[in-house]
Amino acid sequence: MLLNRRGVMLGGAAMGLMPKAALAAKVSAAQAPTEWHFDNLDRIGGHAVKVLGQPGLTTSPWGPAIVFDGAHDALLIDNHPLAGAKTFTFEAQFRPDGGAFAQRWFHLESILDPAAAPGASTTRMLFELRVADGQWYLDAFATGPGYKQTLIVPGRRYPLGQWYHVAQSFDGQHYRSFVNGELQMETPLPFAPQGPGRCSVGARLNGVDHFHGAIRMARFSPYAAM
Repeated sequence: MLLNRRGVMLGGAAMGLMPKAALAAKVSAAQAPTEWHFDNLDRIGGHAVKVLGQPGLTTSPWGPAIVFDGAHDALLIDNHPLAGAKTFTFEAQFRPDGGAFAQRWFHLESILDPAAAPGASTTRMLFELRVADGQWYLDAFATGPGYKQTLIVPGRRYPLGQWYHVAQSFDGQHYRSFVNGELQMETPLPFAPQGPGRCSVGARLNGVDHFHGAIRMARFSPYAAM
């Protein structure tokens, strides 16, 4: 196994999440990350799943993954896995397969007003992507009281149809995004912890900007691993 200097597994375009042994050396059990495996359509990370459309199962180099059609498919989960975190790393293994230009494929949202419609919260963080000329580039986004930041570099593009590791992190001062362990963009951010809430996978919580591709795994850490 080849690791880069941040402890992320390298393997061509197919990237793994930070190994558990490396994580154990960095944090106490109380700070252990939460992992979600997208290998079924019933429960993800121990949480019940509401399925929209007809997402299905496919394969990845590491086991089963869930595939989305880019038009109708999404998963809704009543959990914000980074709620309360003062620092964080939000990672995922995914395969973008093309589709619409803008795809908001992993949406974490705090519920500030129980009566508010899904997707309407002003406190959220997302993984998005943009598809252009047969390639894609990453868009990471976080917003909340006193902060709002997009991390996007249109010139850093990658081929479609391959597996990637993506991450966004906040270390108490700087907000950063990564593809395959390589820094995309960083900026200071006056981040404040987000509250409990919900999330959607495969589309934005209000049912737009669907994702065409597959997701194998996500990891949520209450510290900056990258």
